[in-house]
Amino acid sequence: MDTITPDTVDPLDDFEKRAITLQGKTKNVYIAGTGPAVIVMTEMPGISPYVARFARWVRDAGLTVYMPSLFGRDGVLPGHLGAVKTLAKACISREFRMFAANSSSPVTQWLRALAAQAHKECGGRGVGSIGMCFTGNFGLSMMLEKSMIAPVLSQPSLPMNNPAGLHIAPDELAAVRKRLEDEDLTVRAYRFEGDTFCTAERFAAYQEALGDRFVGTVLPDSAANPDSPLKTPHSVVTLHLIDEEGQPTVQARDEIIEFFRTSLIED
Repeated sequence: MDTITPDTVDPLDDFEKRAITLQGKTKNVYIAGTGPAVIVMTEMPGISPYVARFARWVRDAGLTVYMPSLFGRDGVLPGHLGAVKTLAKACISREFRMFAANSSSPVTQWLRALAAQAHKECGGRGVGSIGMCFTGNFGLSMMLEKSMIAPVLSQPSLPMNNPAGLHIAPDELAAVRKRLEDEDLTVRAYRFEGDTFCTAERFAAYQEALGDRFVGTVLPDSAANPDSPLKTPHSVVTLHLIDEEGQPTVQARDEIIEFFRTSLIED
């Protein structure tokens, strides 16, 4: 889609919509492309046209996108009331633990199973993932699946009530750290400097937990799209991306996609 506005409706008709059942739970997953798989996990309040645009960029780079519908209405950016309702539903869902530090959301188990299936279907060295905001931390827990080798955390915002908290169980975090060291893997992460949802304290906590295996990039607030419907600089590759050559957000997008390509595509 060339131009996106808050009223844009994206039919997502260039994706294959599949109902995938794993671990006894069925979710719709939008799939497109060829090549190794990347799990694109939407930010709150759902798969907006901005999230779908990013997924298409990944697809067009020679990768297969698996974009699960985890909450909200697919293809739209709801107004404030709709976003609040979606957030409230997620708050009481057993799949998400919005306020839990040192604990992982149960939905990450389903997402690990999705990664394993995607790798089996698409091949390559392994699978990549990107979570955004509400799902931003999920890539770490997904590292417990051996096929997941290229996780990206974009403005990870959970737990919502603890700026320095890590949304992952301590035993899982230790296992991830060991795997990163043993297999020479890295975790990439992105945020805006003044983001009040994903704070500097959180990036510092990741750095302390993962050492030099954590590669965090902080963009200046001036790089955020001033015309975004969300005024606080936050969504690096979606709402606040300025789709113009040379923009820091476009450079971040390209860096993420190149990270996926070099990590996943076999020589």
